[in-house]
Amino acid sequence: MEIAGAGALVVGGASGLGEATARALHARGARIVIADLNADKGRALAQELGADARFVGADVTQPDQLEAAVAAAAEADGGLRISMHCAGIGWAQKVASSRGAHDLQPFETVIAVNLVGTFNALRLAGAAMVANEPDAGGERGVMVNTASIAAYDGQVGQIAYSASKGGVVAMTLPAARDLAAAGIRVNTIAPGLFDTPLLAGLPEQARTALAASIPFPPRLGAPAEFAQLACHMAENAMLNGEVVRLDGALRMAPR
Repeated sequence: MEIAGAGALVVGGASGLGEATARALHARGARIVIADLNADKGRALAQELGADARFVGADVTQPDQLEAAVAAAAEADGGLRISMHCAGIGWAQKVASSRGAHDLQPFETVIAVNLVGTFNALRLAGAAMVANEPDAGGERGVMVNTASIAAYDGQVGQIAYSASKGGVVAMTLPAARDLAAAGIRVNTIAPGLFDTPLLAGLPEQARTALAASIPFPPRLGAPAEFAQLACHMAENAMLNGEVVRLDGALRMAPR
């Protein structure tokens, strides 16, 4: 997929991995729509990027809001061609302990945002892409989801997060197969420890310890490195139905 000139949507694009992805797509010439709950950050980013960048407020658990964001991105010449799904939240709690059972509501919320929200983005963006004219290679669009290495190496207290990201991993191949006949590709990135706002709030000692746990390079990943892979997935036509770990060879210990 040619990024330059393409209509692109970045769900969860106002901060962290999504912001880096929005910046990378825009730098490569895409016409981007940033969809996010955080209106202040989203508008500020769109204003900073300037031409060919637009913000649309959207909660991924609300189909009508996400549909509006998809429609905005589809206004680009040639329609919506690239959709990146980066919205996500976390929650830490054991399935059961001396304090009692895991609270149900936080589990349901994490699943709703991380898994159902990704599915909403997939189905709505996919429906918009089906209407596109195929390019010279027969492609109508490409989508990249965000999972986590917690889908494979879930640590103590990560059951909600791991379940949600495991679901994203499991959706990747059937989604790619469902959309293959329409010339739409679907891939997923499973990042490890990245220098996002979530980790920025940790004490420096904790951040240093996390970085040291990564075999190589022994540092937190840069959001721009996630964005670089996301853009490559958009551009490489043979990448389809794949989940790629981006983690510096890290395999998480139980704690």
